[in-house]
Amino acid sequence: MEVWSPVIVNFMNFPLGEGFGINTNLLETNVINLAVVVGVVVYFGGDVLSSILKNRQESILKSITDAELRFQEATEKLANAKEQLEVAKTKAAEIRAQGVVSAEQGAKTLLERAEEDITRLEESKQATIRVEEEKAVYQVCEQMSRLALSKAMTKVKTRLAKDSSLQRRVLDLNIALLGRITTK
Repeated sequence: MEVWSPVIVNFMNFPLGEGFGINTNLLETNVINLAVVVGVVVYFGGDVLSSILKNRQESILKSITDAELRFQEATEKLANAKEQLEVAKTKAAEIRAQGVVSAEQGAKTLLERAEEDITRLEESKQATIRVEEEKAVYQVCEQMSRLALSKAMTKVKTRLAKDSSLQRRVLDLNIALLGRITTK
């Protein structure tokens, strides 16, 4: 703390309000000394400084050239990527369109097949109904024939049993029919 107290006291002794100004005394400002030092540095260090600056300039130019080449490559790659993106978008649109067309064709084909199946099933149903109707008609006819034959036989038997002359006439008629059939 004792080391700092004289410094603080010295700062307190400065008069306020003087501010900044230009010192025109050349000897106090060391302009001559600085000019001599800069002159010596330029004279003796000029070659070194110029070679350093030249090397730095070459490395900067090389870096700029490399950066420009990388920029051109990146630009070309970007253009290629954009072209590929457009091609991919076009192909995707084509695939979507083909998918829609395929779906529509598939749906149309499916509907046509369903209609054909319905038509075929309807025809099969109608054929089955006709067969069953014919079968039912045949069975009814057969039953009616049996029933009619049975009634006729019963009627003939009862008549023949009651009337013997009728029985004799029937037998004569059948014998005559058989005779005609054999002579032909």
